[in-house]
Amino acid sequence: MSNRVNNLAEQRICKLLDENSFMEIGSLVTARNTDFNLAQTDTPSDGVITGHGLIDGNLVFVYSQDASVLNGTIGEMHAKKIAAVYDRAMKMGAPVIGFLDCAGVRLQESVDALDALGMIYEKQVMASGVIPQISAVFGSCGGGLAVVPGLCDFTYMEADKAKMFVNAPNAIEGNRVDKCDSSAASFQSENTGVVDGIGSEDEIIAEIRELVCMLPGDNTEGGRYDEDCADDLNRACESVDTMKGDPHYVLSELSDNHVFFETKKDYAKNMVTGFIKLNGMTVGAVANCTEAYDEEGKKVDEYEAVLTAKGCDKAAEFVTFCDSFDIPVLTLTNVNGFKACMCSEKNLAKALSRMTYAFANATVPKVNLLTGNAYGSAAVTMNSKSIGADLVYAWPTAKTGMMDAKLAAGIMYADESADVIEQKAKEYDELQSNVFTAAKRGYVDLIVEPADSRKYIIAAFEMLYTKRMDTPYKKHGAK
Repeated sequence: MSNRVNNLAEQRICKLLDENSFMEIGSLVTARNTDFNLAQTDTPSDGVITGHGLIDGNLVFVYSQDASVLNGTIGEMHAKKIAAVYDRAMKMGAPVIGFLDCAGVRLQESVDALDALGMIYEKQVMASGVIPQISAVFGSCGGGLAVVPGLCDFTYMEADKAKMFVNAPNAIEGNRVDKCDSSAASFQSENTGVVDGIGSEDEIIAEIRELVCMLPGDNTEGGRYDEDCADDLNRACESVDTMKGDPHYVLSELSDNHVFFETKKDYAKNMVTGFIKLNGMTVGAVANCTEAYDEEGKKVDEYEAVLTAKGCDKAAEFVTFCDSFDIPVLTLTNVNGFKACMCSEKNLAKALSRMTYAFANATVPKVNLLTGNAYGSAAVTMNSKSIGADLVYAWPTAKTGMMDAKLAAGIMYADESADVIEQKAKEYDELQSNVFTAAKRGYVDLIVEPADSRKYIIAAFEMLYTKRMDTPYKKHGAK
């Protein structure tokens, strides 16, 4: 550890890691280039502090850009230090955490700096699916550097000072920063699908520490399993169905000690993704969201029970991550159909195919719980048995079938009276939409009372723990 007590880049690392666990590597590295007076410029550590340490005893590798040195710009030696972090992390099977605070590519080094940036990209791509990659933007992250958080598995932004952009707000035709600050954390979090959460520096660092303790070190560990689980495996979730439209609540009720770690919180809020613990095992959760409640149980928002392009992309990316690191997947299905608008229509088919591919392609244990409606092909894409779910459970009040009974009756008996349509709707509901009918045909494996959901889902994943699955040989999929 150096004695740079007032250095923000190093302070952030010290906040992140267990006390006295940081071991800096490459502290004596400086810039090699001498053009444009760089030879007379002091470049300690070439603007990035690198090394390794522990988070609750878990080994991690870190780099933190130092904006006090040439504004944290990326040059040849700067990039080589980050590349070395990735090489060591992949050898040791440990996550990489990067703190970004950078004015971009170093102009004085020109093509050397561009090559350096490409070197970081390459290391990130090689590490993808091998080790978890986490980044946090605390200052500027613009232009080509925006690809770095985009290539990470999880990204956070400081709420007030962080800026992330490919094109600066004023460079976008018809826009200016005071009209729409497209580089702001709030904009990036809500619109791009890159950012998992925003907050103060301390909040972000605390969240990263929690996240690391939910994830395996690499893709050879077989997921993440902590042996110490103090929560009752048979704990009844007595009120889990009172706010069934809000998966934040349902998942926290199911999880050990009510812990739910959400990802991409502000993006596509009608699709919720995140991690829970079941008997100490980390499980990835994907859920349709139709309602949101505050901590006092008051409804604060509502969403259509439909699949959207952004929601599907969010789910697909998350499932692919879980499959890469052998993290089992639980889905909570409550969907009526697809978003019907021109904007969605332009992107929905492709997004649906990505999500369907992700679920069907995943070889990890997959369990689906029907908590509300599961209608039409929208329900099929949500980890149904048809596309590879190992087990499908349902609450007794769930509905599954082609569509809502009244809509179906209205189509089939369009020329009949209202009384006839009402009668046929009741018949359709009993014969086709009833979840017991789906269970009789084997599409639902078990109907469980909401209060018993936790113990049945834990039992399901414990049974599936040794799951093995052969797939056709291929280099990789095309989606």
